[in-house]
Amino acid sequence: MFENGVFIRARLGQGLEGSDYKLLKPNKKKVLIKKRLSKLTFLKPQSYTFSLHPRDDAGIETLANIRGRSINQVAKILANAGDHILEFFAQLRAELAFYMGAMNLYEELSNLNVPVCFPEPYHLDRRVRKFIGLYDVSLALITGKNVVGNELNTIGKDLFIITGANRGGKTTFLRSIGQAQILMQSGIFVPAIYFSANINKKIFTHFYRKEDPQLENGKLDEELKRFDRIVSKIRPNLLLLLNESFSSTNEKEGSEIAKQIVEALIENNIEVFYVTHLYEFAKYFYDQNLDNVHFLRAERKEDGRRTFKILEGKPLPTGYAKDLYEGIFGNQETFVEKYDLSSRV
Repeated sequence: MFENGVFIRARLGQGLEGSDYKLLKPNKKKVLIKKRLSKLTFLKPQSYTFSLHPRDDAGIETLANIRGRSINQVAKILANAGDHILEFFAQLRAELAFYMGAMNLYEELSNLNVPVCFPEPYHLDRRVRKFIGLYDVSLALITGKNVVGNELNTIGKDLFIITGANRGGKTTFLRSIGQAQILMQSGIFVPAIYFSANINKKIFTHFYRKEDPQLENGKLDEELKRFDRIVSKIRPNLLLLLNESFSSTNEKEGSEIAKQIVEALIENNIEVFYVTHLYEFAKYFYDQNLDNVHFLRAERKEDGRRTFKILEGKPLPTGYAKDLYEGIFGNQETFVEKYDLSSRV
């Protein structure tokens, strides 16, 4: 590393020991001249030097120690510089990967001929939700075709309660809300014709999960423990997406738990989207006629068809599960004939 040796500056400290060793930058021209003149004995400049015997291990160790102390600070600076450069390129790689992923996503959505737009964000202390044709990106990519989009135009709402028919698109709508919020706050396009919303500090989700295969916790116990972990981290101006939360117990108890939790959340300025079949819970908020609560419902035609549109509407006491039953088994007479129940004892 140091072909011509090292140039060190030091001073005498206590006990005549060297201290404050510093590595000096050599003048390359002078070093080269001195090196050439050193070959001419009669032109050697006067200097204070000493030589070590090849077997003087203690002397060699002392010089090595002095050399190490003098270059220690420079070595630390170089090591730190190297770490910073590596960290910079690692971060650059991750950020470039994100933008390349965004480009790939845009290309895929363009090939599907589905709409995208750049959103209009609002400050986090506002409550704005305006969009046209908002859809679920993952559903569009899986199906490989244009999917049903939804519209919303609200200001000043803290709680959105989504109810309605089973298999009506409620969970898909909830996913589209979360996806759009993440994409907007990432500074890229959103899967919609138009999208405008307030910024949220963080986004939390609490979705229904399957039964614990280890049988360590009951369903309600597992839900409450997960929610407790969320509550310990949430702060004002966050977005919380709830999907069928607290539905693992009966209607009355689940509604009471949900009511107390949601009231505490909106009192602390948390924005909540809640997909639920808990009619008592939804009716409780509907009867209060609060200005900051908005009610949405999955559309169902009179013949039972689902349009997968989420429209404004008051909660209903039914999820129209009978439609699904008849779609699979038919009506009661068909069910009896299909499974030949009349002949069984």
